[in-house]
Amino acid sequence: MFRSILFALFVVFSFIALQSFTVAPDDKSGKCMTCHKKESPGLYNQWYTSEHAKNKVTCIDCHGAGKTDRDAFEHEGALIATLVTPKDCGSCHKNEAREVQNSYHATAGKILESKDAYLAHVAGGEPIAIAGCESCHGTKVEIDPESPNKLARKSWPNSGIGRINPDGSLGSCNACHTRHSFSKAQARQPEACSKCHLGPDHPQKEVYEESKHGNAYYTNIDKMNLDSDSWVVGVDYYEAPTCATCHMSATTKQELTHDVGQRISWTLRPVVSTKKKNWEAKRENMENVCLSCHTQTFVDGHYYQFDAVVELYNEKFAKPAAGLMKIVREEKLLENPAAFSNKLEWIFWELWHHEGRRARHGAAMMGPDYAWWHGIYEVAQHFYFKLIPEARKLKNAKVDAYLDNMLKNDPMHKWLLTDTKKLKEGIRSGDMQKVYEKLFNQK
Repeated sequence: MFRSILFALFVVFSFIALQSFTVAPDDKSGKCMTCHKKESPGLYNQWYTSEHAKNKVTCIDCHGAGKTDRDAFEHEGALIATLVTPKDCGSCHKNEAREVQNSYHATAGKILESKDAYLAHVAGGEPIAIAGCESCHGTKVEIDPESPNKLARKSWPNSGIGRINPDGSLGSCNACHTRHSFSKAQARQPEACSKCHLGPDHPQKEVYEESKHGNAYYTNIDKMNLDSDSWVVGVDYYEAPTCATCHMSATTKQELTHDVGQRISWTLRPVVSTKKKNWEAKRENMENVCLSCHTQTFVDGHYYQFDAVVELYNEKFAKPAAGLMKIVREEKLLENPAAFSNKLEWIFWELWHHEGRRARHGAAMMGPDYAWWHGIYEVAQHFYFKLIPEARKLKNAKVDAYLDNMLKNDPMHKWLLTDTKKLKEGIRSGDMQKVYEKLFNQK
């Protein structure tokens, strides 16, 4: 009863504080609020109920610009900028801005020069590269002197996580803290990540929803204490983790971080997965999160299995497929000159970029359906019955010799030419099992 009364008083006094938010008639921030309350009430009310408003952070505090800012323009007697960058946010949130600049998220705009962007541009076209790729990864925001707000329409709006801003900063805080409420509760939920982390090549949100972590979260949302200022896993909430819990939020031994790479030990994006620099320390950071709810034995078992799946993908499929493609390119066997203009290239791309990633992320986040049926099952199917047959069509001696040696001599691939009865008898023993045992013990 006492806690309920305190909460009610807090709500009442917070409302009174907001109602007493007053400014002088000639104050620039007052003009902003007076106009936007009428012209864009949704935007105004998001701000009005935010922590910014409670702390008297107004429109001009974030959007105010200097005379030398490339995107500055005169608006209703004030010099402002439409774009609010991590550099702007860093005037108050210094640690967070610094961590964002050092994070893997901040590099996401590099897609502009990657194969992903190339494929979108040539197979699709610039409009879909802008609306699709750059909407998540970020774009280079260009200045248009003729535009009312100085921002070129091809690059604005854009809230991509690795946006390249005119002031030189990288990223977009509102990719996670949606404007203009900038709610910490919203950023702590898995939906905050799902704009980008889903789909055929990186279905983290779908994997999370399948896992017991996701199941526990969606059946206990009301117990997650999402609005709390303090949000320490195991202390302020304990029913389930979210994406933020594992990758960013505080534990009893770690402070909150906005550098999302500090707890990730594998790089699962490329053709062949590799351990990150200082991977032992980064794994220890993630294990510390896990240990908030699990025992060390549980955590050790998970990583033992996860690592083995990544090594399986690497050794059985990724490296042999990459070796095959190396021969194909060295021998100049592809019919058409442009990248992705040949069927074999598409098969190889989807093998690692789609199915292979799904398998690795499924194992990482304990989503069994994505690890197998949407993952290694499809990797195997496409490796044996799409990639290899398409390569055979090239009728090249080096390619055929490479494939023959792999299928006849590698114990991981010899199953194709072996009697079913013998295979069943040796599933947990024999040469094949010895190879897989090695995958469990790689460092």
